[in-house]
This record gives sequence, C-alpha cells and structure tokens, in this order.
Amino acid sequence: MTDIKCLRLRDLGFRPGVYETGHYNAITDVEGVAVGHATVIEADRIRTGATAILPHGGNLFQDKVPAALAVFNGFGKFTGSTQIEELGELETPIVLTNTLATGRAIEAINRWTLAQPGNEKVVSLNAVVGETNDSRLNDIRAGRPTIDEIGAALAAARTGAVEEGAVGAGTGTVAFGLKGGIGTSSRRVKTAGEVFTLGVLVQTNYGGRLTVCGRAYDAPAAHDRDGSIVIVIATDAPLFARNLKRLAERAFGGLARTGAALSNGSGDYALGFSTAPAVRRTKARRAAITHYPDLPNDLMSPLFEAAIEASEEAILNSLTMARTMHGFNAASGKPSTVEPISLERLRALSGH
Repeated sequence: MTDIKCLRLRDLGFRPGVYETGHYNAITDVEGVAVGHATVIEADRIRTGATAILPHGGNLFQDKVPAALAVFNGFGKFTGSTQIEELGELETPIVLTNTLATGRAIEAINRWTLAQPGNEKVVSLNAVVGETNDSRLNDIRAGRPTIDEIGAALAAARTGAVEEGAVGAGTGTVAFGLKGGIGTSSRRVKTAGEVFTLGVLVQTNYGGRLTVCGRAYDAPAAHDRDGSIVIVIATDAPLFARNLKRLAERAFGGLARTGAALSNGSGDYALGFSTAPAVRRTKARRAAITHYPDLPNDLMSPLFEAAIEASEEAILNSLTMARTMHGFNAASGKPSTVEPISLERLRALSGH
C-alpha cells in the first residue's frame, strides 16, 4: 500500500473555494479557541474518544459567548440545545464523543466547569455535548470513554495546530464507508472594512456518495446513507445568536458539496459561536443595559461563503488524515476493519 502517511487536502492539490486560510488552516486560527483530544484505543474492541473545544481561555461560565445551533436532520442527541436556543449563548466547553457517552460527557463538563476559580457558587450550568455513533468500530456498550477520559480531553485543550483523522471523538467514526474522523479548516474574510477569521471543526460519521471538490470519488464500500456529523464553527466577527444561526445553517452547504445523503437516519448539527471580546456576556454586562457591536445582515454574505468552504474542507481533511482502523462492530459482534480514502486516487483526481 503506497499511502504511507496522511496528508491534508491541500497537500493533495485541492483548493476548495476562494478565501485564504488562516495560519494553521484550523478552528484554532480564531484567536483563543483551543482543542483537546482523548483517544481511547484498547485491545481489539475499544476505538473511541472525546474532543473538547474551548471558545476562549478564560472562565467560560462567567464570560459567556454568543452561540446558536442549526439542525438539518435531528436524528441524534445534542445536549444543551434548548438553552442555547432560548438564551443564545454558550457557557461551557463543547465536547464531542460517542452516542452512549453523552451522559458521561455532561458529567465531565460539570466537573471541569465547577472546578474553575470563580465558580464556587455555581449551582446550574448548561453542558453542551454533540455525538455520533461509532459502534461500527467500537464496542460502544463498554462504557468508554469514561468521565475521567473525557476530562482528559478538556485538560488537553490547546491553541495552535489541531490533530486530525482517527483521533478523539473521531477515533471510531466512518464516513462514506471510509475511515472518517476529526477535521478542521479556516478562512479569513474581509467585510465591514475589517478582516475576520472563521474556523470549523467536524466529527464525520455519515453517508452518501463522496464528492471531492466537485469530482466523484467512488468509495469501495456499498452506498452508505445513514450516520451523523457535528460541525462546530467559531468566528471572531461580532455576531449574535440570530446571525450565528444563519451562519451555522450555511455549513450544511459545505456538507452537501461532499455528497452527503442527508438521510432519515442522519443527525446533522452545526453549532456557531463568536469569540469577539466586545460581545461576550460578562458578569458586568449581564447586570446592566449594554451596547454591543453587531455585524449587519448586509455584510454577512462573505462569512456565509467562508462557512461553506471551511466546512467542506474540514470534512475532507477528516478523511485524508485518517488511517486504517481495525476494531469491533458492536451490532454484528464481529471484528471490523475500515480503510481510509486512497491518497493516490485523490492525487489522480486533482491532477497533482
């Protein structure tokens, strides 16, 4: 097999869209955003993990950020969604994990948040968890990752380059019958006379007929329709919940470009948040009438395009950075192997 190492999509000759990327071409190009993984691989049956996204490095409960959730098809679990819809803000890290670990992820977020200095009197919080089902490669009934293992992802969160592929919450995921995983990308956009950064991170575990930058890629597996994806969008543009929801909805344009089936059995979720310090809901701002900057509707279109581009590229990076995974199919009770996308075939598609 000649695909010895993993490569990002751009290293294979593809350039999705027209906007330039940030330095890392990752969600962490949005200043202050940090990502941590806990990858749990054990014996021949456990292939799972968790990925944590922190909007900024301060106390997230005390300095909440505007946020909104968009749902294309709601066959899934996204905890904390009703409070995000009601209040339009995020007050904890976001954790991605497997379906049956959702409750443990809530407890890990609770422990992490309550332990932060300044939160000694907090008695209620809104833990935000997204999930996909990794049971095609993981013994999902085995109770992993544990609360402590998910806590390790929170503790590991760092700015800078982001590990992709079969790591963290993407360890056991499958997309288009190929090895899926974690992927990320970013864009820099000029609007309102300023340059803003938008970054995307995805957990891919869904089906369809794979399309790479408009070119059909015939996956070796049978047409795989069902599955889920979680898309997390960060930006430093000053946005509130209404336009963050509109922005999150555009991520599904990038999902569609990859050939997603968007089936009855698919959970398609996109969460957007703004890190702009001027729009954070600090304790002082929550106690008084406050004036916030707000990017107007007529200047949103460049960010909408950037969300489409970065979502498409993040998804494709999750595939190109994945490796062969041997695991356990919890439904069949048998060993399972999922191969990655062929980098040779991608090079041929790109002409690179």
